[in-house]
Amino acid sequence: MVRRELLVWALILAVVAGGTPARSADALEIPLSIENHRFTPEEITVTAGTSFVLIITNKDATPEEFESHDLRIEKVIPAGKVIRLRMPALKKGSYNFIGDFNQSTAKGRIIAE
Repeated sequence: MVRRELLVWALILAVVAGGTPARSADALEIPLSIENHRFTPEEITVTAGTSFVLIITNKDATPEEFESHDLRIEKVIPAGKVIRLRMPALKKGSYNFIGDFNQSTAKGRIIAE
């Protein structure tokens, strides 16, 4: 019976000491706002190979669509709302995005270095 108890305690200790998968660090959150039909900031620099989250706040009274052909992303942000847009780890390079509803003013890019 003692041997069985020792085995149970050994298993419990193994799980508590690190038998569970490590939790990865939370993804970097980057604020991006839409105001007067423009993105601020217009240029975002991130570390290549690392995923991140864009926190997009639409301060305008009308909806806007975050669109990037380079990243194959289209997401409508309702007026006065905030969305969290999980972005994949990017290869080194430059990735353009626009506000599809105001293409002449709402422009930006993400640079992965």
